[in-house]
Amino acid sequence: MTDPALSNPRTVGPRPRRRAWAVIGERALETVIRASGVSAILFVLAIFFFVFREAAPVLFSDDFNFLEFLFSAQWYPTSDINVRYGTWALTVGSFSVTALAMVLAVPFGLGAAIYISEFSGPRQRETLKITIELLAAIPSVVWGFIGLTVMSRIIVALTGAPVGVNLLNGGLILALMSVPIIVSIGEDALKAVPDSYREAAQALGATRWQIVFRVLLPAAKNGLLAAVLLGVGRAVGETMAVLMATGHAVHLPHSLVDSVRTLTANIAAELGEAPVGSSHYQVLFLTGVLLFCITFAVNLTADLVIRGVRRK
Repeated sequence: MTDPALSNPRTVGPRPRRRAWAVIGERALETVIRASGVSAILFVLAIFFFVFREAAPVLFSDDFNFLEFLFSAQWYPTSDINVRYGTWALTVGSFSVTALAMVLAVPFGLGAAIYISEFSGPRQRETLKITIELLAAIPSVVWGFIGLTVMSRIIVALTGAPVGVNLLNGGLILALMSVPIIVSIGEDALKAVPDSYREAAQALGATRWQIVFRVLLPAAKNGLLAAVLLGVGRAVGETMAVLMATGHAVHLPHSLVDSVRTLTANIAAELGEAPVGSSHYQVLFLTGVLLFCITFAVNLTADLVIRGVRRK
């Protein structure tokens, strides 16, 4: 009689050990991936806890008016007579600069993504992608210098504004900073559409523009929306460029040539001068909590919109 182990070649040799090590390696990789996902959530919660811990003393103090903090346009943190911490003008300034930047950046960014993906040749595509990546690599402080020295003079010459550092200048700079992100993510989303969609549309006699507007854009709408939202996040969180290009004046803007101040620029400008532990110092951290909540609301709204688009 023969040994059953010898008659079955699968039980002979190192194959069972290899399979066992493969299973162990797969489980270890799954554990690492799961830990990475959980750690991202923990890091976000830790950052929020740190910022909120510094802001909690002034938030729960008896002489602090939270509604005045949200809806008052009076920001006088160093006044000797009447200290006022109102962030309404800062919030409006942040939204104004971001909205203007998106109005300028979204059409150009999506248009450039469509051109690179569907109309440019291979060599031209690579050249444009490298150029856009280099544009995204420019530091924000350099963009601020461009807005302060170059863009401000152009704005004064074209609009006759008394100063060139204003809402229009900040919106233009943020648009230039957001375009590379929109182009890169948008081009990837369009390239992810299967070629069978394009081939089927061509077989039906559709022109190239009809393929873009009736086939590619509906198929890649989730990715394109994500590209726009990443551009919004880039604009909302920018600090140095808007600090140098917007004029840094605390008042509600009434035109594109009015100077404004954003939440991020206000924190960057005053945190280094505020005494540690003072009410001014704690209110600046509370402003960071407000900015964190605004960013969370934008991301949550975007997630709900994307889910609604997918259901349709």
